Amino acid sequence: MSADTDSDPDVMGLDHTTVTGWGRTAPTAARLIRPRTYEEAAAAVRDCGDRGGIPRGLGRAYGDAAQNAGGSVLDMTALDRVHAIDADGGTVLCDAGVSLHRLMEVLLPLGWFVPVTPGTRYVTVGGAIGADIHGKNHHVSGSFARHVLAFELLTADGEIRTVVPGTPLFDATAGGMGLTGVILTATIRLQPVETSLMSVDTERATDLDDLMARLAATDHRYRYSVAWIDLLARGAATGRAVLTRGDHAPLDALPARLRRDPLAFRTPRLPAAPAILPEGLLSRTSVGLFNELWYRKAPRARTGRLQRISAFFHPLDGVPHWNRVYGRGGFVQYQFVVGHGREDALRRIVRRISERRCPSFLAVLKRFGESDPGWLSFPVPGWTLALDIPAGLPGLGAFLDELDEEVATAGGRVYLAKDARLRPELLAAMYPRLDDFRELRARLDPRGVFVSDLARRLSL
Repeated sequence: MSADTDSDPDVMGLDHTTVTGWGRTAPTAARLIRPRTYEEAAAAVRDCGDRGGIPRGLGRAYGDAAQNAGGSVLDMTALDRVHAIDADGGTVLCDAGVSLHRLMEVLLPLGWFVPVTPGTRYVTVGGAIGADIHGKNHHVSGSFARHVLAFELLTADGEIRTVVPGTPLFDATAGGMGLTGVILTATIRLQPVETSLMSVDTERATDLDDLMARLAATDHRYRYSVAWIDLLARGAATGRAVLTRGDHAPLDALPARLRRDPLAFRTPRLPAAPAILPEGLLSRTSVGLFNELWYRKAPRARTGRLQRISAFFHPLDGVPHWNRVYGRGGFVQYQFVVGHGREDALRRIVRRISERRCPSFLAVLKRFGESDPGWLSFPVPGWTLALDIPAGLPGLGAFLDELDEEVATAGGRVYLAKDARLRPELLAAMYPRLDDFRELRARLDPRGVFVSDLARRLSL
């Protein structure tokens, strides 16, 4: 949960810089502080100033969750130690600034994997808890906080509290977007694996109804499941998709040449996207061509293909700074969820996006399982759609406002870790535990030490 910056501060130095989210919209200036010890983190909290501070990690929150205009931003990535691994019991104790990438490097050779990963491994453990991230396995495993056994939280009064599941402070912090304090360490339960490869099944769906029927009927067979949707397809093809599902490959599924090093973690990288790209590169025409080719090249049905973990979970991580392809104007990632029984709302929204010809080539649909206890945690049982849209698309703000209304009317919600523009009056309808969160935060942090652009915009 955090943001890109224009420059990097010295260790525990102060650097006034422009901070923005991964979507590169709405930049604001802040004082960037990079503590390297818990004591320095406590000193940074005491020295936040009148505009307060907010913790940040590796810059992958899309909107303004880890920005703080005129205040302080605490870059926690220097606190990145792995303290202890229980290779028998399957747990790890680490600093909150450790990335999921680093955990994979350390844990996979021991036969363990992180329990939940989003579409990028370049998020910190603290950010994973603060945003209560989810992945392709939510229908089976829930979100990240469900696998956290305890964490240490530096609160506004300077106290370091050990927080465990089933307590109000745990539930407020899981999905609380860094507004209850600074997570310093966490103990996480891990997923056992025999190899670092995935066994993957791929199939095409002809339209949205076909896709939802396939997901509803067979998702229980797979640990991981996701569908890419062509949101430019219209008419009878509206919602056509490529469905990709899989599980960790067992050792006996590997050919002999791969069994020699079955837990190797390989992450190929392509050249970074150029810093300057022409505006309008992602037009309806170019994205429409990409979507057509992507759909046509997918197999109608293929089972058991072996894929590297990096290719299955994090294909975009292979292209550093891929967010630059949207140009200087950046992009909005819009993600919402509507519950089971609200499929008509999902159909209407997909149809509206398709009819408006939003040029989105990153659009995915997943099914969520049971809700997680976090008061501001995003997932609820149902259907979630996420899509990237160039921020400069004419009339985009008004169009997304209309979709927000549709989502709220259907009892759904938008994802705060990706939000950059939700109107505050819809928040209470989307998050019924909002008043509980505000009340606890007011008691825990009466001076408003922890604050962000997101918190100000939504009156959190």
